[in-house]
Amino acid sequence: MNASTKPVKVIVIGGGIFGVSTAVHLARLGVRTVLVNDGPLANGASGRSLAWLNSARKRSDAYHRLRLAGIDRYRTLAARYPNAPWLRFDGGLTWDADDAGNEIAEIFDYERDRGYHAQWLAREGIAGTTPGVDASAVTPQGAIFNPGEGWIDLPSLIATLAEEFRSLGGEIITDAGRATVDVEGGRACGVITADGIRRDADAVLLAAGGDVPAIVAEAGQLIEDATPVALLVRTKPIRHPLKAVLNTPRIAIRPTPSGGFALDSAWSEEEVSVKPDGSYEVRQSTLDGLLREASRVLEGNPRLEIEDYGVGPKPIPGDGEPVFGELSSIPGYFVAFSHSGATLGLIAGELLADEIVTGRRHPLLAEFRPERFSASRQ
Repeated sequence: MNASTKPVKVIVIGGGIFGVSTAVHLARLGVRTVLVNDGPLANGASGRSLAWLNSARKRSDAYHRLRLAGIDRYRTLAARYPNAPWLRFDGGLTWDADDAGNEIAEIFDYERDRGYHAQWLAREGIAGTTPGVDASAVTPQGAIFNPGEGWIDLPSLIATLAEEFRSLGGEIITDAGRATVDVEGGRACGVITADGIRRDADAVLLAAGGDVPAIVAEAGQLIEDATPVALLVRTKPIRHPLKAVLNTPRIAIRPTPSGGFALDSAWSEEEVSVKPDGSYEVRQSTLDGLLREASRVLEGNPRLEIEDYGVGPKPIPGDGEPVFGELSSIPGYFVAFSHSGATLGLIAGELLADEIVTGRRHPLLAEFRPERFSASRQ
């Protein structure tokens, strides 16, 4: 924050992982914090995320460093909750399609050169390394196994963090409708909820998922937006040996705490349509296709049944990189907007809370400031 004094009260807009993580980190620092959400906690993108903890494949150096720090914080959390069924580090297995775009050999070299733990596996080596995969589904170029990767069930984590937040004196207001940041005299000074109630604050964090670009635009600020609609399917529990996260050409899979699987894919997202009233239409053929693709890559090709599914915006900034920190032209107005909410959830909350309280910009977030979009227009 540009002000030199520690804020007395902070309001966080958003009950997803960025909002709840930052709120609990603020409370740990002794700041009076209120969290406001439009519905129940985890009702947005955090409730329908594959939540793969990773820094796989190619990305910028700054983004890679931040993601590694994010994974590190989850390892600390795993030590605190060693038996939690909602956080696992059983690795990730990835393979590409058998076509000219297959990059497995190149990605394997790239990851190893960066010190990211990677093992190349031929089909015959998969069963001994990561059980539960139908090796015949793996393309001839083989697969990459990343032993340090894992997954998190974000609704479970959010509930755990919210419990701690309340125990530290934090206040949670749910079902408040769409909230906006009140800007007066060129700085953020509170939040106005859908019922017209205004709540004062010394600083505000906007962590409202896909709504972030539109809300900051109300204050004349630009954050470029590439948010698509996403679909996540959860299956009913079955007995199956798969523990790792799978990322394959037609399906991504991870286990769930209940013993089922969470499924998503790029092609299924493209089949979701938006109705004139803003609601979503998901065809039964799309759901059946996800189940079929998942069964094809799982050992034994089990019969899978849908337990439930979630559909809605998946926050992605226009340039694909995270957006974290204070708006340079509006003191006290902080934002968190990123696709990689699961991997970055804990570290982003920690660093944003520190910036809000101390006013010092953390170097890990230097490449992800919101003002980069305004600079691109000049």
